[in-house]
Amino acid sequence: MSTDLIQHAFHGQAVRVITDEHGEPWFVATDVARILGYAAAKDMTRSLDNDEKGGRLVPTPGGRQEVAVITEPGLYQAIAQRQTGRMADERQRDAVRAFQRWVTHEVLPEIRRTGSYAMPKDYPSALRALAAEVESRTALEAKVEADAPKVLFADAVATSHTDILVGDLAKILKGNGVDVGAVRLFAWLRRDGYLIRREGTDHNMPTQKSMNLGLFRIKETAVTHSDGRVSISKTPKVTGKGQTYFVNRYASRALAVAS
Repeated sequence: MSTDLIQHAFHGQAVRVITDEHGEPWFVATDVARILGYAAAKDMTRSLDNDEKGGRLVPTPGGRQEVAVITEPGLYQAIAQRQTGRMADERQRDAVRAFQRWVTHEVLPEIRRTGSYAMPKDYPSALRALAAEVESRTALEAKVEADAPKVLFADAVATSHTDILVGDLAKILKGNGVDVGAVRLFAWLRRDGYLIRREGTDHNMPTQKSMNLGLFRIKETAVTHSDGRVSISKTPKVTGKGQTYFVNRYASRALAVAS
């Protein structure tokens, strides 16, 4: 499989195409989405069928990275959706039509003929420099996207020096885009086997699995009643490790659903 950076004088933007072992082109989704005016590649690819999109490893200045790609039919589908969708003005429609014509009249015929589409040798140095800049920027965007889950639980890491209540963990999750409060989070933790579900004195206490993973500690507090009786109150608290674990689990899941 080869990867060709396609640089054309199309609003000064680059499009990368990967030709697979059968000679079929796969277009890098972020490049196409940028030209079609999408805010993010996922906004374009979410409506494509599974056989019209995928992931491929491509060489970048930062090393080989996996990026989202779309097939030739997927590209046509994305263009058709953009042409029939609500766009701001006729200039945008003209830009989409121009991009479609460039792909169908220049890029694809060249791939069919030679198996690749390379930057012409007589391209000015300024355009070559622009191609390198676009490639570097795209690699950085891919890295940011890949690191998103790590960024998501940054707040949890920042508080990992102390144990917190489940309600405080819910606030951290809320700040990372997860629509959850304390009551719902308790329900999730019981559902997923981290807290005990059965009713009784140990209800909402950490399961053995949670304790073995180091996700919770149990805080015991002596409570003196009016009749002089002393009882022990137990409260589950989320450890620093648990904070990172649960934010990574639930915030990453919320991201996957949103995309």
